[in-house]
Amino acid sequence: MTHTNNAADEAGQDISPGWLREGLAAAAPIALGYFPLGMAMGVMGQKAGLSAGMVTLMSLLVYAGSAQFIAVAMLGTGAGPGAIILTTFVVNFRHLLMSFALSVPLRGARRGFLSLFSYGITDETFAVNMTRFRQGGWDRRRALVVNEGSHLAWISATTCGAWAGAFIPAGAFGIDYALVAMFLCLLVFQLQGRLYVLTALATAILAVTLYLFVPGNAYVVLASVGGATIGFLLQKRKNHTRRAS
Repeated sequence: MTHTNNAADEAGQDISPGWLREGLAAAAPIALGYFPLGMAMGVMGQKAGLSAGMVTLMSLLVYAGSAQFIAVAMLGTGAGPGAIILTTFVVNFRHLLMSFALSVPLRGARRGFLSLFSYGITDETFAVNMTRFRQGGWDRRRALVVNEGSHLAWISATTCGAWAGAFIPAGAFGIDYALVAMFLCLLVFQLQGRLYVLTALATAILAVTLYLFVPGNAYVVLASVGGATIGFLLQKRKNHTRRAS
């Protein structure tokens, strides 16, 4: 019992028999959302000439929905490996910002845990885990279950989509809109106050403006960094006003 307690203390986790169940319950909505997205990705991969095994391997090693969609689309147009790698790197640079935010509740975790955990960070798992951490009663093991459970769902969905790709047209059932719908839901999920709404609006305006003048997908990263900076400044101003009053 002492050994178990020490292990839990080192990990900074709450020992609860329901941690696995609670983690899976939190991951369930993500898994449900991943199914149509993953199916769409699998269908697109099959249309681009990838086998089911290749799609599964991509989901296992890459595990980034937007990057996989972009990579498959670029493969379909005959783009080279260098262009695909650079583009997906730029688009997924936002993961650096998400990792910075998660470093606060994960402070003190060991490198091995952080390596495993960081591999499962997506926009969806980030949104769910950050919300749960803010609400309290959430720990690293539950957050890790959210990441890994979502990853398994994504792998399963993309594999099914690749197998079924021969029978499903790429644009059927609106599956080509699934990724956009998912990001819109995540945005609404995060709007928990005036500060968040203002930050989202400022980021949206910045993204559209940069899109008109910046070539490629660099506007995504620039808008993300700019929006985060605006949100930080707004929060800093709000805190200063509170102290002054």
